Amino acid sequence: MMTGAQIGANALMIWIVLACVMLAAWGAALRTGNHGWIDVFWSYGIGIAAVGAAFEPVLFGAADMSPATSGWPRAALSAVMVAAWAIRLGTHIAQRSLRGKDDPRYAQLRAEWGASYRGRLLVFLQIQALAGLPLVLAVMLTAARPVPFGDWRDALGILVFIVAWRGEAVADRQLRQFGHDASARSGVCDIGLWQWSRHPNYFFECLSWCVWPLIAFAPLNAPWSALTLLAPLLMYGLLVHVSGIPPLEAHMARSRGKAWQAYVARTSAFWPRPPAP
Repeated sequence: MMTGAQIGANALMIWIVLACVMLAAWGAALRTGNHGWIDVFWSYGIGIAAVGAAFEPVLFGAADMSPATSGWPRAALSAVMVAAWAIRLGTHIAQRSLRGKDDPRYAQLRAEWGASYRGRLLVFLQIQALAGLPLVLAVMLTAARPVPFGDWRDALGILVFIVAWRGEAVADRQLRQFGHDASARSGVCDIGLWQWSRHPNYFFECLSWCVWPLIAFAPLNAPWSALTLLAPLLMYGLLVHVSGIPPLEAHMARSRGKAWQAYVARTSAFWPRPPAP
């Protein structure tokens, strides 16, 4: 079982790593003029930091390494899942950025910030680095769960992760396919999963972070595991109320007009449900 002192020391190291990653992301965004690279750095940075954090408990003795307890199997599972998440998401955004597509959310911020854009963007990205800390800690605490590996929580966590990972990949592919259509410039993607939610990729992204408390949360024998709940709560708050849906939907309302209004009227914003008639 990890102690509060161990968690605090690891949190400091994780924050330093993420701060450096987002400093590099700031430089890449300024140099290329494409803000999509910010999310590429963030995704890969979270993945690298989380893989390292997953193995920290077993490498440095915070979790029992014997076959009878969690040890290496759960650390390996945690590392594989977060690496699969980071590689898929980071590569998807990188491919989009290589096509020269800028992120409209950051473009709007640049217009609003004006002459103070560089400095405010740096601060904004360091806030993102800090926001990544609970995500990485969730992976580490899951890997350090001090109970035998292979119980129903592990099995259910793997199942939910597969559904979330696959669902987000399908949503991204459907949106990419729609982008090749001639009507994409003035229309709205309402095919496949996008008929059930205006942001199915965000829904499955949040679902993927529910995996960690699902596996780890055991307050009686691991009280610090309660911190894993911060991962899905943080991701939901950011995507639904802060940096995800609000600025993106404002952009869509400006650029798609009546087509977007009709889509909003019949389609759930986040939680998937059948479209309204």
